[in-house]
Amino acid sequence: MAKEKKLVEAITSMEEDFAQWYTDVVKKAELVDYTSVKGCMVIKPAGYAIWENIQRELDRRFKETGVENVYMPLFIPESLLQKEKDHVEGFAPEVAWVTHGGLEELQERLCVRPTSETLFCDFYARDIHSHRDLPKVYNQWCSVVRWEKTTRPFLRSREFLWQEGHTAHATAEEAEERTIQMLNVYADFCEEELAIPVIKGRKTDKEKFAGAEATYTIESLMHDGKALQSGTSHNFGDGFAKAFGIQYADRDNTLKYVHQTSWGMTTRMIGAIIMVHGDNSGLVLPPRIAPVQAMIIPIQQKKEGVLEKADEMMAAIKKAGIRVKVDDSDKSPGWKFSEQEMRGIPVRIECGPKDIENGQAVIVRRDTREKIVVSFEDLAQKVQETLDTMQREMLERARAHRDAHTYEARDYEEFRKTIEEKPGFVKAMWCGCQECEDKIKEDTQATSRCIPFEQEQISDKCVCCGKPAKKMVYWGKAY
Repeated sequence: MAKEKKLVEAITSMEEDFAQWYTDVVKKAELVDYTSVKGCMVIKPAGYAIWENIQRELDRRFKETGVENVYMPLFIPESLLQKEKDHVEGFAPEVAWVTHGGLEELQERLCVRPTSETLFCDFYARDIHSHRDLPKVYNQWCSVVRWEKTTRPFLRSREFLWQEGHTAHATAEEAEERTIQMLNVYADFCEEELAIPVIKGRKTDKEKFAGAEATYTIESLMHDGKALQSGTSHNFGDGFAKAFGIQYADRDNTLKYVHQTSWGMTTRMIGAIIMVHGDNSGLVLPPRIAPVQAMIIPIQQKKEGVLEKADEMMAAIKKAGIRVKVDDSDKSPGWKFSEQEMRGIPVRIECGPKDIENGQAVIVRRDTREKIVVSFEDLAQKVQETLDTMQREMLERARAHRDAHTYEARDYEEFRKTIEEKPGFVKAMWCGCQECEDKIKEDTQATSRCIPFEQEQISDKCVCCGKPAKKMVYWGKAY
């Protein structure tokens, strides 16, 4: 029995050490492995399957809004990167450079893409000529490299997977509309598929994307009370267009600059899933994103008819459109239960000789451990109902946790005390000055997460300096 529990006992409890718990889960659930390249990870099949489902569902939602997929080169010439001053300054500390091609030193260094704005701009400058060429609504799925000093699987690595959308429009209004539209796509995806509630808002100028006119964000709260930026959408205005000469002939035959947007979501969302929904037994996957939604575990499988019944159940459940497998390995049932919980598979279905005799199986929910006895005839329908209920309740629990860990502060003493003693979001008023934003970060390590679209008047004074307040801001410590 002790051997069967080994898988779970190897996990540090999240109450004892949340960071170590996270690392234990990504390793024990076999989502990633470390590599010989510092700061880079192997995404194993269990982890990559989650990303495939994220990618598939996001891609479907993108295409419903008219997005087309393209692919840009991995390398960016240094001269191209230098064209937009704010952009290059923002990324300079994180850029990896290629200096040699084979044995020959390159005449011009090549940057390994940290993001692809400059590549898209270079392409658009050659491809866009007339108002008839607009809008361009493109996206690419790729990896990018940012030379991070401190790394953690999924949350921050030197190479990571993502999608980056890059669009060009005739007017500022169209660009702003697309920027907000894609933010809403991200927000709906997080809540409907990942069961992660988000706060939508605008980043302060200090926190916005380098070179952007405005950056919009969705912010989510992890179980330990830290925030995670979960998706961003940027309105570039015509700044990049002017730097790269992206002009089009309008209907009146005058040359005008395009207005651009960019938006992205990354593999860090797998980290978000772990930190929002996981528990001390391992991963808990939202059913809609889980690669395997149901695992059938035959009990006393060597007895006649047990494995045959398991295969029969699998066929019926699969026919209902549910992703299901049978664990017919030679491990003990206890080990299989532990492994299923560690991997976060939403439901398991237990069935042994006595169950077969009674014409029933037992459904066990991963999140609540609730057991439901159901007849074979109703099994597929009940599994789907259980998955739907679990998906809904996971979002409700995550929202309740976020709301319970969202506080208000009206003066600086209250703000500092709350940040120090109560991990979570702190809502507080702000005068709009970066000096106050800098002071808050220096004093508390908390940053502005966003200026929410849904504003509240907590007080009429800035929480930091006491001057008249302009906006209510969500503050918090973040990953």
